[in-house]
Amino acid sequence: MVSSLIREEGLLVYYGLPLITKGQVLGVLEIFHRSPLDPDHDWLEFLEGLAEQASIAIGDAELFENLQHSNTQLSRAYDATIAGWSHAMDLRDEETEGHTQRVTEKTLNLAMAFGVEAEELVNIRRGALLHDIGKMGIPDEILRKAGPLTDSEWEVMRKHPRYAYDMLSPIEYLHLALDIPYCHHEKWDGTGYPRGLKGEQIPFAARLFAVVDVWDALSSDRPYRKKWAEQKVREHIRAQKGLHFEARIVDVFFKMLDENPPASA
Repeated sequence: MVSSLIREEGLLVYYGLPLITKGQVLGVLEIFHRSPLDPDHDWLEFLEGLAEQASIAIGDAELFENLQHSNTQLSRAYDATIAGWSHAMDLRDEETEGHTQRVTEKTLNLAMAFGVEAEELVNIRRGALLHDIGKMGIPDEILRKAGPLTDSEWEVMRKHPRYAYDMLSPIEYLHLALDIPYCHHEKWDGTGYPRGLKGEQIPFAARLFAVVDVWDALSSDRPYRKKWAEQKVREHIRAQKGLHFEARIVDVFFKMLDENPPASA
């Protein structure tokens, strides 16, 4: 069949050079000509150089594709590990079951409302999933206490952002996801913890998360109190504009809620 096609096209001359890289044949560079061809040394040398460059290009393309595939697999492994850590925290702190997934989803939606780019959304998602990972260092008798904490117990509880930083900062791929675990208890007016950051000193992701976190906490039942009515939660968060929360974030958050009201509303 191939020979009949060659005859039909009137092809008289054929040259073929294997495309080889790292000892593997990746293909063949083929040249067909309809008239007699008597190539000189320079022509043949050029053809060999062309085949060599094509081999390199194909090899590089395959290497890039393999690297992309490896990076995708690695990223999925990272995310699976993070999800596992997050689930482990939820199992230990039963009173906040489902909290992590809810706040992660709402924080991502809020970030998208501010036009945050996809690359940064990855870090926000990781940080939100791991926001309370530092509580792994809090004793059970404090973490799972059925009633309000004493002052001394709160002093221990307020260490969990620092524990989160200590746990996660040695992990290079989580460096850009540290803002939420480390800073989500900072307050706009500088009265938060662990470092007393104020205003725009607080990373943007942590400012977003702070609003969502308080909304979900007050909207959920806890062993020591029943959930608040939605209107009461709204009034509390509005009252904290410029104190606990950045005002513009509160405004965008409520706009987002009004456009997509909670299922229980």
